[in-house]
Amino acid sequence: MCRPLPIIAAVFGGLFRSRADLVLENLALRQQLAIPKAKSPRHRLRPADRFFWMVLLRVWSRWRDALVVVKPETVVRWHRAGFRRYWRWKSRSRQGGRPAAAAEIRHLIHRMVRYNPTWGAPRVRGELMKLGFEISETTVTRYMPRRSPDPETRQRWRTFLLNHRDMIAAMDFFTVPTATFRILYVFFVIHHARRKMLHLNVTMNPSSARVCQQLREAFPFDSAPRYIIFDRDSKFRGGVLSTIKAFGIKPVRTCSRVRVKNGTAERWLASARRDLLDHVIVLNEQHLLRLLRDYLRYYHQDRCHLSLSKDCPSPRETNLRASPNARIVALRRVGGLQHRYQWHQAA
Repeated sequence: MCRPLPIIAAVFGGLFRSRADLVLENLALRQQLAIPKAKSPRHRLRPADRFFWMVLLRVWSRWRDALVVVKPETVVRWHRAGFRRYWRWKSRSRQGGRPAAAAEIRHLIHRMVRYNPTWGAPRVRGELMKLGFEISETTVTRYMPRRSPDPETRQRWRTFLLNHRDMIAAMDFFTVPTATFRILYVFFVIHHARRKMLHLNVTMNPSSARVCQQLREAFPFDSAPRYIIFDRDSKFRGGVLSTIKAFGIKPVRTCSRVRVKNGTAERWLASARRDLLDHVIVLNEQHLLRLLRDYLRYYHQDRCHLSLSKDCPSPRETNLRASPNARIVALRRVGGLQHRYQWHQAA
């Protein structure tokens, strides 16, 4: 049934509109009526249709009133996509960047590297300059062939780490937010030998004096390692270095913001977040300490580690099936977030 009021309102509204508005509205409606006539499945819009509405968006402020076939947000998205493509085309490199080095120089770089495997880019560039070639060190680096890593070198480094890991420990801080948006600081010391946690504690006010006290608790009775790895955090300044040296430990400080240098500590932190902290909301300091101690029991006694040949920091015996009637049971750990599986003799 036709509703007369909207039609009458549209007629009277048209009497007070400019001729340009009427022409643009007529054009927009005709363009939309032409879309179903196009030979395309599901009346898909062609690039020309999208371009029409992108242009109309720029020249007519009342384009939304005449839009029927798509949502106004879709036209805005088309416009933004066209904006990105326009500036990508406008900012394209017309010259192709820096001109390529001559073939003679490229072959010479390959030749020098092949016959002098210990040479780096500065040495190769120096020889090229002595031959009268003006070339930057960056260009030399780009054209130098990549050397495959020497397997013997990797094996020597792996052997060195395996032989010395009994004398290496690492320490670090990490933060945990509470339910009231306060920040708790967790200090831990981990041994490299079997990834065993030597010490862990929680505080709201970390300081150098507190770190010194935690180190005394971590290494009682001459149990200190030969080396300890830590970053350049301001909390490790003050008397921390003197305390470490008083234990007979050699401090090894990593580069700024290079987490891979303290990989064992970072690996444990990632495991703790993935296994526990990402699934709980900490209430306070005591709550976090209880959760972490519960997780450490699981970490030491139950969790298998790839670096330990699928064993635990505290060696875990293989649980074999005692009889055909035995079945596998799951033992809840860390409040049910993790489990340990073993054979259980059926009654």
